[in-house]
Amino acid sequence: MSALPLIFTAGWASGVNAYAVVLLLGIFGATGLSDDVPQALQRTDVLIAAAVLFLIEAVADKIPYLDTFWDAVHTIVRPAAGAVVAALLAGQDGSLPQLAAGALGGTTALASHLVKAGTRMAINTSPEPASNIIMSLVEDLAVGGIITIAIFHPIVAACCAGTLLVIGVILVYLLASRIRRYLNRRRQRRAAKRAAAAV
Repeated sequence: MSALPLIFTAGWASGVNAYAVVLLLGIFGATGLSDDVPQALQRTDVLIAAAVLFLIEAVADKIPYLDTFWDAVHTIVRPAAGAVVAALLAGQDGSLPQLAAGALGGTTALASHLVKAGTRMAINTSPEPASNIIMSLVEDLAVGGIITIAIFHPIVAACCAGTLLVIGVILVYLLASRIRRYLNRRRQRRAAKRAAAAV
């Protein structure tokens, strides 16, 4: 139970940037700043792989349309990473609490991933690339900040992650409604032009 706030927070963060979560947790564990990080995340090969993939994502995530493709590919990767990290944080190999932790981490990661992917699709309706870059930087800073807080104040971080998840769901809903209205208006204009041309 004491690990639940960290598990929830890591799950939320994994849905936004799984590689950053693995890298940060591994660094906190390897440097001795946290005793809660399992050895599997502190291994040198895991840290190197996470760092390389984080750098690739840092670039791909800032390019319009490529970011949406990247998100589509990671629809499986991020929830799976969230589940694995959560299960590792829970410890107790093969136990029911570990399985429950994995389910919580994976589900939370899927929810935050869907929020991220939906927000990016909405942003990609704008022709300029600045919004993609700004949003990506905000996401990276949010993940880094909340994971850092989670190491020292896990309950505070879990509250922040939960709040951001709720705000994200509401934002995606609002953006989806606007996008639908915009697309409907565009279809109506095209239909009106075709009708006028036919006359």
